Amino acid sequence: MNLSGAPAPRPQVAILGPHPVLAVNIEPYPGGADEIHFHPGGQGVWVARMAAALGADPILCGFLGGETGQLLEPLLAGMPGERRFVRTAADSGSFIMDRRGGSYERVAQAFGTPPGRHEVDALVSATIAAALRCGLLVLCNPLPGDALSEEFYERIVADVRGHGVRVLADLSSPRLNAALRGGLDLVKINDWELAEYVSGPVEDPHDLARAASRIMADGSQAVIITRGERSAMVFRGEDRWELTAPSFSHGFREGCGDSMMGAMAAILATGGEWDHALRIGAAAGAVNFLRCGLGSADPDVVRELAPSVQLELLPRLDPAAR
Repeated sequence: MNLSGAPAPRPQVAILGPHPVLAVNIEPYPGGADEIHFHPGGQGVWVARMAAALGADPILCGFLGGETGQLLEPLLAGMPGERRFVRTAADSGSFIMDRRGGSYERVAQAFGTPPGRHEVDALVSATIAAALRCGLLVLCNPLPGDALSEEFYERIVADVRGHGVRVLADLSSPRLNAALRGGLDLVKINDWELAEYVSGPVEDPHDLARAASRIMADGSQAVIITRGERSAMVFRGEDRWELTAPSFSHGFREGCGDSMMGAMAAILATGGEWDHALRIGAAAGAVNFLRCGLGSADPDVVRELAPSVQLELLPRLDPAAR
């Protein structure tokens, strides 16, 4: 509460989620019937939803267009926070997922054509304005991956970092390479994306340390490497940690990494400590797993689960050693 007695304003997080998609999920219903659900989906949507659940007001920036965009718009309007969408001539993407067999099966997917130059320029300006307002920006991938140029990401990062904006990136190559040239505060990357980035193996602890050191040398202050069911590895400066969330057997991994990024962004935006952001991020990913994806979570459950997250500072490794 402030001196007037009104609640303190929530921190804001700008999120570049270029391509929200219409997600159609087929679910089993008791008695053998089917349920069909419609959701806004995609990396940026899931990051925004979790950031909102953990106390931030997200500003989601992206493209929206065509018949699919018309269907998506009211679904997106129901999300917390603010949306800044650039209208495109191309349809927004969509996919149909079948969960009736107990696992994800992608039945069909359709993605729009790349945006035109004026549409790209409009998204750049909208994203930069939102980032300067919030002071923190999360970068997500386009869909498909080649829908936006590397220069698009380098341009945004260079401009916002020059104004003191913190930038967190959940990108794959070559977009990550371009963003790093502008300087990043945090890179979250999974192990197969990391292998692609370094063009080599990342299974051995020394390989992981070398790969993380390369990303930090290329322009990031910290790196989080997620590895599916295994513990995540965290690197910052010369320190490294093993981050282990509680393990559960029944759920879906879709959106877990995005939930982690959204939760961490919210905690960092509120001035939270690094260790706390890591624990809450890992707990948010675990809760998302239990809720079968979609970047959703009860914040009280996330905070209750956070003490069960293990964060162990590991002995330093010489990345050049084997």
